[in-house]
Amino acid sequence: MTKLLSPFFALVLFSISLPLVGTAEDTRPPNFVVIFCDDLGYGDLSCFGNPSIKTPHLDRMAAEGQKWTQFYVASPVCTPSRAGLLTGRYPIRNGMTSANRVVLFPDSAKGLAPSEVTIAEVLKKRDYATAAVGKWHLGHLPDFLPTNQGFDSYYGIPYSNDMDRVQGADNYRKMAEDPNWYPDTEHYNVPLMQDEKVIERPADQNTITRRFTEKSVEFIEANQDRPFFLYLAHSLPHIPLFCHPDFRGTSLGSLYGDVIEEIDWSVGQVLEKLRETGLSENTIVVFSSDNGPWLSFKTHGGSAGPLRAGKGTTFEGGQRVPTIFWGPGIVEPGMVTEMGSTLDLMKTFATMAGVTSPTDRKMDSYDLSSVLKGEGKSPRTDFHYWTRAEIHAIRSGKWKLHIKQREPVNYGRAVELKEPELYDLAADISEAYNVARTHPEVVADLQAKLKAHLEDTADSDPDQLVEKITGQ
Repeated sequence: MTKLLSPFFALVLFSISLPLVGTAEDTRPPNFVVIFCDDLGYGDLSCFGNPSIKTPHLDRMAAEGQKWTQFYVASPVCTPSRAGLLTGRYPIRNGMTSANRVVLFPDSAKGLAPSEVTIAEVLKKRDYATAAVGKWHLGHLPDFLPTNQGFDSYYGIPYSNDMDRVQGADNYRKMAEDPNWYPDTEHYNVPLMQDEKVIERPADQNTITRRFTEKSVEFIEANQDRPFFLYLAHSLPHIPLFCHPDFRGTSLGSLYGDVIEEIDWSVGQVLEKLRETGLSENTIVVFSSDNGPWLSFKTHGGSAGPLRAGKGTTFEGGQRVPTIFWGPGIVEPGMVTEMGSTLDLMKTFATMAGVTSPTDRKMDSYDLSSVLKGEGKSPRTDFHYWTRAEIHAIRSGKWKLHIKQREPVNYGRAVELKEPELYDLAADISEAYNVARTHPEVVADLQAKLKAHLEDTADSDPDQLVEKITGQ
């Protein structure tokens, strides 16, 4: 006769037979930190070839993580670039590009539409703590601030640090004439905001990088027991250049170098806090820039390195930016020479967090998680260069076709090309040699792809775009 097991032994045998289940810590999704600079050029970091600006923290970040050499932003100027990052959609789709106004200004009545879905809102599905620190530039009125776009808190300057310039203040030309000319922070009446309230005006920009850093570190400390998303968008090195007195005159790269080296210090503070709290093994940190350098301000405007032109243009110097992904427990170290974009952060973060990115609208975001883990190649093979609500160029593989260009410096006038220009970016990183006539089949192929993309964005209403960005 079979004996029945005692309740105690039955429970022991049942427990042994169960599969091992991970702890809450094992199943916690990764934290995400995006550090986004303003007007930082491709050639401004020592790990990207700068010989005089020292960036030891970013150099270490690149050595421990992945340095992406062909990473693009959605636009060569501030507002649409930031909209592309946060929504995973080209600015032509999310309304943040216009032929009339290139970016939002303090008198703009609109901003990023509340109907747009940001990375912060997507991560909220998994109960992420979210914070925006630094420059926003997607609308300064209450309806358009970060606290209405999925962020639990906001601390920063709502638009560019040169706006609200006081009448009679020093002329910008001085920045181009003297590499060490230092502005008066009182000459720029930009507000510093906490959530939806102005707490300081004018903001003391001499200490702004340090304060943004302190707020970011505080956020990490306060939220170490839950998943979080920190969007740290520095207002520099956009002109006018400011830095803490501790960094004045410390760089071999004049004032511009001082500013970059303080940003490097800031990165070091954030990474050290992640290590100190034991979060580094489950955190992805992305460092990048919103567009290329503002070359018309000469030594105050940074360098695009080997790339052609800079901010405001759809040449490589305007939209290819220095980018590093770091995450010791997740990111496979190395240099990535495949294409990626800030547009892809939406899909990548959503996938890694175990949530879905928006499915009710057209998206332009690809999942880069397999590349980060060293398990596959980038799914991004094409990129479209938009500015001022117009398509200027397309890249597919190593080939780039220009159909329109803006003058190489600053926000120059648009130039209609009589014939398309074709560049082999693998052999010609500086876009110096037009090979359109020797590769007509490539030109035809890219023109067909360009036409298909324009048809895919044809439902975007230019009149609506102008209304959204200007309020007219």
